[in-house]
Amino acid sequence: MIDAILRFIDEAFSSVSDVWLILGFVAQAMFTARFLVQWVASERARRSVVPVAFWSFSLAGGSLLLLYAIHRRDPVFITGQAAGLIIYVRNLMLIRAERKRDRAEPPRMS
Repeated sequence: MIDAILRFIDEAFSSVSDVWLILGFVAQAMFTARFLVQWVASERARRSVVPVAFWSFSLAGGSLLLLYAIHRRDPVFITGQAAGLIIYVRNLMLIRAERKRDRAEPPRMS
């Protein structure tokens, strides 16, 4: 049983060129890092928070994963990552628009 698992792992890793394998791992690490960023921000705020860095890591990691999926020619993976990119970009656009509005508003007198 263990021999079969080790053989599967060896075949899975040896069938991919080193550059693409490294890209895939880096992409997955970036994508996973977004959850760590969100967790730390939430712990600091003592409430659930989604910081801008979450969306930035999502966009960067998702883009690299999309490249990896295209290289692998995996339509399921490509579709999922491409759809996610739309959401990440839109959230960053909303954040940018909100910041722009906040800068344009005159300070309120109390």
